[in-house]
Amino acid sequence: MNGGFGTIINIGDVLVSEDVVLEYFCCDYKACRGICCIEGDAGAPLEEDELPRIERDYDRYCAGMTEAGREAVALNGFFELDRDGDIVTTLVPGSGACAYAHFSGDGSCLCAIERAGCTKPRSCSLYPIRVTKFRGGGEALNLHSWEICRHAREKGRREGIRAYRFLEKPITDAYGAEFYKALDAAARHLAGE
Repeated sequence: MNGGFGTIINIGDVLVSEDVVLEYFCCDYKACRGICCIEGDAGAPLEEDELPRIERDYDRYCAGMTEAGREAVALNGFFELDRDGDIVTTLVPGSGACAYAHFSGDGSCLCAIERAGCTKPRSCSLYPIRVTKFRGGGEALNLHSWEICRHAREKGRREGIRAYRFLEKPITDAYGAEFYKALDAAARHLAGE
């Protein structure tokens, strides 16, 4: 469907913005060094059903966090509410750094949760896709465009990798193989492939 704002792909109860399938994106970790985990005005979005797992697995991944990150969790808990009242990962006070960040010797940032073999938040796996849940049910998938990811957009364009293809595994993990197959077919149609 198209209302003058671009094409929207409808798969079941999920609406997908055309940017997700037409824009190029491929993380360029050498260029960005994980800056998306240390810059921002709020933590990464969390879903309520993720909270018990984050708390349960804490002992498995907390050693990989910074001391400031562990202190933030001890002080503020495993999540915070952002200015819109949405549940997000805890931030280190006075910074935009996620409390669950791990810094390697060269200053690069990784997710302590993922490094420990635990499941990191869905929003982190799906990034730069952002999920909006509708009150009556259903979701919308939109592409978040942030200046710090310009290297990822450039690399995606150079290598011919569209955002949804870069994110095939997390999309499939979140929505299933049939959803991804339908998304790929719609994307190929929109791109004229």
